[in-house]
Amino acid sequence: MANVVVVGAQWGDEGKGKIVDWLSERADVIARFQGGHNAGHTLVIDGEVYKLHALPSGVVRGGKLSVIGNGVVLDPWHLMEEIEGIRGQGVEITPETLMVAENTPLILPIHGELDRARESQNSVAKIGTTGRGIGPAYEDKVGRRSVRVADLADDATLELRVDRALVHHDALRRGLGLDPVDRDALLASLRAVAPLVLPYAKPVWKVLNEARRAGKRILFEGAQGALLDIDFGTYPFVTSSNVIAGQAATGVGVGPGSIDFVLGIVKAYTTRVGEGPFPTELFDGDGQRLGEQGHEFGTTTGRKRRCGWFDAVLVRQTCATSGVNGISLTKLDVLDGFEELKICVGYELDGERLDYLPIASEQQARVTPIYETMKGWSDSTAGARSWADLPGEAVKYVRRIEELIQCPVALLSTSPEREDTILVTDPFAD
Repeated sequence: MANVVVVGAQWGDEGKGKIVDWLSERADVIARFQGGHNAGHTLVIDGEVYKLHALPSGVVRGGKLSVIGNGVVLDPWHLMEEIEGIRGQGVEITPETLMVAENTPLILPIHGELDRARESQNSVAKIGTTGRGIGPAYEDKVGRRSVRVADLADDATLELRVDRALVHHDALRRGLGLDPVDRDALLASLRAVAPLVLPYAKPVWKVLNEARRAGKRILFEGAQGALLDIDFGTYPFVTSSNVIAGQAATGVGVGPGSIDFVLGIVKAYTTRVGEGPFPTELFDGDGQRLGEQGHEFGTTTGRKRRCGWFDAVLVRQTCATSGVNGISLTKLDVLDGFEELKICVGYELDGERLDYLPIASEQQARVTPIYETMKGWSDSTAGARSWADLPGEAVKYVRRIEELIQCPVALLSTSPEREDTILVTDPFAD
């Protein structure tokens, strides 16, 4: 059976939550493979709004197994709060429907404190993070000083892991003018949350490999977007994990042969939250209109998103680095009513035309977009569920995007509602 990876192909906020939820009807397992609770997915189902951060988008569907993989960094206190919040909306979540990989690194309170201290005290290093501790938690992972989910089950191991982490963190905190960590309070908090988290802890790699051998369909869910990838994003204004599709395998413990289709989620225009280069960013009335019509505010932080025209150069690039087989184009309805639209088809840098974004951050900040102008449409695309429901100019816009990014549209989303989706190619088709 086909297994599908869903990745954001821009700077995040592309509408992955709705698409993962829509696809999850066809899946047996939904596995989150990277990121932390800095990600935010908003689902609208029969008028009910669900805001998810750490939980996979499949939790709102009954009869599915949701998985948080080892490629994620997990705040256990936030997880329990989120579970209770979703339960309050009538969604049943149990250890039979949700599993957390035993080797998942934990986000501790000290990670958030470090994250916020760095952002506030050093303007040179300001990245524009959410301050949730995701970056410092990943640093501890590669520094081999993480507390992981499995460590919560053994008190001696837990103390050893905490002490190893504090040798590093207390030195950093002194340099930032912060008080030393209260070791006893941290251990007490971890011991208190342990019995709440451990029932969900499982050998996820084993469960997923058995599911694959049994012919189950797995949907791999990423967070953020490929332009925030630690290697291929607009470094250093990126997240702290690999976001591209290759991470799906290592982020849950399956081989790359487990991936049959990569679906890139692409907004019909471009947005970005936080610092960093943004070649097609608009500072005029069109940019403001995109933000207002698209309700462009972050699910997690509420921060206003920067808005700009569709950048075909960047999406073509991310489709290549993630091996995207087809895209899901979202928020087409936000463009309704524009008399004309622009698409970035190349860049100019120091008199030279480029068909890719250079890797050097200094050059990224200086590229000038080269635009192609297309006629807009006045009729509404909102709620369209077939090509026949779309205005002719909207169809031309979609087809031109396919040509420029060298990748076909597999799905087209025309509103936040689950069923307002045009299926062109089923990613789960064998």
